[in-house]
Amino acid sequence: MEIELLPPSADVAVVTRIAELVNQVYAESEKGLWRGTTGRTSADEVAGFVRAGEIAVARVAGDLAGSVRIQRLDEKTGEFGMLAADPARRGAGIGRELVRFAERTSRDAGCREMQLELLVPREWTHPSKQFLAEWYERLGYRVTHRADLAEDYPHLAPSLATPCDFLVYRKALG
Repeated sequence: MEIELLPPSADVAVVTRIAELVNQVYAESEKGLWRGTTGRTSADEVAGFVRAGEIAVARVAGDLAGSVRIQRLDEKTGEFGMLAADPARRGAGIGRELVRFAERTSRDAGCREMQLELLVPREWTHPSKQFLAEWYERLGYRVTHRADLAEDYPHLAPSLATPCDFLVYRKALG
């Protein structure tokens, strides 16, 4: 497996495939949270992240196997999001390696802490979200904040099918 930050001039076909992969993964992992078929991202949004140097991809035998967005929140804090591994390759460690890459990239840039956000339904347990919460905890992340999605992201609230919170996880980069 090879992981790299995409260059700002990445091919349009690659950008489109990343958006498709992210939307495919999030459609399953957030099933029941949104009204209708709300896409997680678009090729235009991913292209902007690529131009900003924020998208890393994992490839196996040259094929796209996963991606993650890595950004700097402030002087000491990095964040990863839009983590997606090809469902056909589940269990191969792609997600774990993308998280490690994001942590290493942020640490190398001088960050001392890593953050991620996880959307969770407030009134019931979503199997994918439960799996992710436990997985992030095994990777050393701890919940530091819980907030109502509608309060912090009011533009998303009308699209929710159920009340949701987002959990902010953090981990020291030692």
